[in-house]
Amino acid sequence: MFTSGRPITLLLLCLLGSATSSPVSIHTPAPPLPSQILHPSTTVLPSPPSPTVLPSPPSPTLSVSEVGCPLTMSPSALVVRFGDPVAANCSTTGFAPLGWEVELAAPELTMDRSLVWRVDRMTKWSITPSCYVFSEEGGQCHIHLPLTVYKPPDNVFFSVVNHTGPMIEGHQYTLQCAVQDVAPVENLIVTFYRGPTVLGRLQPNNNTEKTPVTEVFTLNITSSKEDDGVQYWCEAKLELGPEGPQQPPVVTSHKLTATVLFGPQLVCPTKLQVKEGESLSCEVRGNPRPLVTWFRDGQVVALPTHSSREHAGKYTISAKGLLGQRFCTVEVEVLAGSGTTNSFNRHFLLAVLLIWTIIWL
Repeated sequence: MFTSGRPITLLLLCLLGSATSSPVSIHTPAPPLPSQILHPSTTVLPSPPSPTVLPSPPSPTLSVSEVGCPLTMSPSALVVRFGDPVAANCSTTGFAPLGWEVELAAPELTMDRSLVWRVDRMTKWSITPSCYVFSEEGGQCHIHLPLTVYKPPDNVFFSVVNHTGPMIEGHQYTLQCAVQDVAPVENLIVTFYRGPTVLGRLQPNNNTEKTPVTEVFTLNITSSKEDDGVQYWCEAKLELGPEGPQQPPVVTSHKLTATVLFGPQLVCPTKLQVKEGESLSCEVRGNPRPLVTWFRDGQVVALPTHSSREHAGKYTISAKGLLGQRFCTVEVEVLAGSGTTNSFNRHFLLAVLLIWTIIWL
């Protein structure tokens, strides 16, 4: 207990002074907005996650067909024989540096507007050169050079599969054309010939091999008597398009002369009229040449070289060949006359010579 009221009075004055200099602030919350007032049945959904920011992808490589890639290739495509030199020029009008991407003799990058790729001797079968530049944005654009490396075949061989010697009329045979070491085989066209006549043109089936290969082609034929003595052969041609040689590489095989056995065949009318003095004859065909025999009344007869009325009558003709025998019957009628046409011609010539002799005398 304090004995004097003075200290209490001073303490109260200090408390009152603090309250006056630092008034107490009372915070009253603002009334909620209508959108913040929740209905009792409303479910509060969680806030969606913030989107993930991915890093920017690298600048794409642009092809020459896209806008803003001013590259030019000259020539635009190349066809070169294996072992020959080759060169192409790539030029640009806006970007730098300029370079070639190629596995054979690639030149160094340049800040020039053109760059030549040159090879003294092409030694790659499959190669895809491309020229490229870097854009100001940091991307890359490029242009490809279509390049075909070719090699004509070493040899072309023609044969008949599983057969030697003569053919037989009406039988089927398989002609074969073997093309040795040719590239690219997908550009190969093989043509079979019967004399000057084209029998068929063939190409490989889905063979995209770029290195030299040997390819065999076959063609079926049915022989006929008209084939006897004709020549069969084949040729191999590389069709390389407008960029290729003006004269496409062509290699031909040897020619095989066909011998066709056929017959015998008899070509005779049922009634044969001849003049007196003419010989009797009937057309016979076959290979080998058939043996022809004339029969009259069942007896073998010799054909008269100068027929007469007594040679008229019915005859049977036999033609016998390697592949069979044929018969035909013919009625011979001998007409009155003065001999054959050949006899008439001889008489006419004799008359002309006689007249000239009289004139010169």
